[in-house]
Amino acid sequence: MTRCDNSPLLAYDEALRQLTAGILPTGRIVEQPLRQALGAVLAYSIEADIDVPGCAMSSMDGYAINTSDLAAGDSTRLPVSQRIPAGAAAEPLEAGSAARIFTGAPVPQGADAVIMQEQVKVDDNGISFSARPPSGDNIRPAGNDIKRGATILQQGCRLRAQDIGLAASVGRQSLPVYEPVRVGMFFTGDELVEPGQSLAKHKIYDSNRYTLHGLLSAMGCEIVDLGLVGDTLEETKTAMLSASTQADLVVTSGGVSVGEEDYVRIAIEKLGKLRMWRIGIKPGKPLAYGQINGTAFMGLPGNPVSVFATFCLFVNPVIQIMQGRPWRKPVAVPVTAGFDWPKPDSRREFLRARLVADAGQQTVAEIYPNQDSGVLTSTVWADGFVEIAENQTVTQGDTVDYLPFAQFFS
Repeated sequence: MTRCDNSPLLAYDEALRQLTAGILPTGRIVEQPLRQALGAVLAYSIEADIDVPGCAMSSMDGYAINTSDLAAGDSTRLPVSQRIPAGAAAEPLEAGSAARIFTGAPVPQGADAVIMQEQVKVDDNGISFSARPPSGDNIRPAGNDIKRGATILQQGCRLRAQDIGLAASVGRQSLPVYEPVRVGMFFTGDELVEPGQSLAKHKIYDSNRYTLHGLLSAMGCEIVDLGLVGDTLEETKTAMLSASTQADLVVTSGGVSVGEEDYVRIAIEKLGKLRMWRIGIKPGKPLAYGQINGTAFMGLPGNPVSVFATFCLFVNPVIQIMQGRPWRKPVAVPVTAGFDWPKPDSRREFLRARLVADAGQQTVAEIYPNQDSGVLTSTVWADGFVEIAENQTVTQGDTVDYLPFAQFFS
C-alpha cells in the first residue's frame, strides 16, 4: 500500500491513466423495451433493415405532377385524377393529369414533382398554376432519412429520447443494453446526522450521501445505499463486505486517511487491496482505490466540494467504462477569464465557475468568490470548472479552459 501522507503528488493525467487502465465493462446485457430504454447504454450497434421513408413521399400539401407534361408558356392547366392522403396507396399518375397529395403521402409512379397548394388555383375543371417546379421539387426520396443497412446507433451511446425515436422509426421494439452499473455506498463518522433529525452544534448533516446519490442517479446507476454505518472497525467491515457482494463498484467519502480511527482504510486493508494517492489537484488531493472480493472500490475525500470534484474527474470515467461507453477525457472550452487568479499553485486547480455576459456583452467566466473545499454553495452557483494549470496565474482577459458540468453527465 502507498500511504497518502508520504507519497509524492501524482499528476492528474497520470492518475486518470492508471485508474482507467484496468476497468472493464460489466458485460451484463438485456433486451430492453423502448419505453424503458431511456438513459441505458447500447450494447451493440444497430443497423436499419428498411429504408426510411420506404418510398418517395411528398413534403408538402399540394399536387403531384410529371414535369414533362407542362406546356410551354406562362400558365399550365391539368385535371386532377386522384386524391392521395398520407397512409393511402397511390395509383400510377395518369398522363397529363395531377394528383391531389398531402404531406407524408406516397408520390404516385410517374410523378416527379409536387407543386405547393399555395401556388395553385382550383376550379371544377382541375388546377392551374404558373409556377414551373423542377423535377424532384418537394419530394422526399425513398431512404431520404435512413438507408437500409446504415448504422443508426453506435454501441456505447447512452440512449436519449431522440435515439429511441430513431430506433422506433426502423421498427425496433426493444434494444440490447447493458444493465445499469450497481454502485454500493455507505458513510461512516460519528459527526454525521441524517437530514430531518435534530442537530447538535458539534454535529453536521450528511450532505455527501445525497450529493453522491444524485450524481450516481444522473449517470443511470443502480444504487445500493447502506446509509450511515457505526464508526467502528467491525461495523465498517460488515458494511464493506455487504456492499462488495451487491455492487460492481463501492464508493465512500472520508475515512481513508492514515489516522487510527480511519476505519474504512483499515477495513479495506484487511479485506482486500488498497492504493492511496495524493493527486496534484485542488480540490480533492487524497483519493483511494482498490478492491474488495474483486469489487472495485473508490474512496473520496470528505470535504463536500472535493466529493463533487473527484466524482466528476475520477468516478465518472470509471463508471462510464463499466457502462460500456467509449470514455474520452472531457474537452475544455476556451473562454475569456473575467477574474484574476494571481497566486499560482503547484497543483492543478478546478475552480467553480460560470459563464456570464460582461459589461460589453462578451461571454466571460466568473468564479465563485470563496473556493474553499467546504463551500458546497459554490457547486450550486457554478455551471462548470475553470481548469488552471500547475503554477499558472490568470489575469482578467486571459484565455482559460472551461469544463461544463453537463459534460460529465451526458
